[in-house]
Amino acid sequence: MKAKILLVEDDINLGDVLRDYLELQDYEVFRAQDGNEGLEIFKLQPFDLLILDIMLPRKDGFTLATEIRELNQEVPIIFLSARGQMEDRVTGFKAGCDDYITKPFSSEELELRIGAILRRCRRPEPGELSEKPNLGGVFTLGKYTFDSLNHELRIAEKRIALTTKEVELLRVLYSHKNQLITREKTLKAVWGNDNYFIGRSMDVFITKLRKYLKDDPDISIVNIHGTGFRLEVKD
Repeated sequence: MKAKILLVEDDINLGDVLRDYLELQDYEVFRAQDGNEGLEIFKLQPFDLLILDIMLPRKDGFTLATEIRELNQEVPIIFLSARGQMEDRVTGFKAGCDDYITKPFSSEELELRIGAILRRCRRPEPGELSEKPNLGGVFTLGKYTFDSLNHELRIAEKRIALTTKEVELLRVLYSHKNQLITREKTLKAVWGNDNYFIGRSMDVFITKLRKYLKDDPDISIVNIHGTGFRLEVKD
């Protein structure tokens, strides 16, 4: 099946060019020209990926992404922007984006980034699990049960729903339990690259995981300053 992409871009010419190019690459593309329209289209059906301009009329891209994240924490988001300053990139990743591309850019670069994100976010088919056992499983983590297949942490009667990125990050930390894993290795395993701005986004996810795991005092995610992390689980 074709991957569905929602493109929210107020520049009509650029929007037409991107839509035509992506449709040639066999994606199904839906268009919106402002943030409010983009949100309404998003609510109508599921999408595999969103491409959001930041400087949009009626509702800017940062606000749109934040509202979308309240509805869906898993759909990948790519920001397009002529604003390449560090603070804008950091704001973008904090709003929940998976990538941030500054204008001007080539259509080929955008398509390659889309492909990389969709490959990382694709859930394995049931038949693939036996060939790739590391992609799923149920694990004991202190007093918790970590069900990576169903995106869930359980402790006693409490159930905590996890996003795809949270599952991937916790899985990487779990695979190095009581061992140091570097920031660079963690970023490449979960996001596919280790640039500074995605690193800032990862710190937000680490904070969320600490909050989820707070009910077991024998579990902690320790930050090794300037190096990486260690998921400590006492026997």
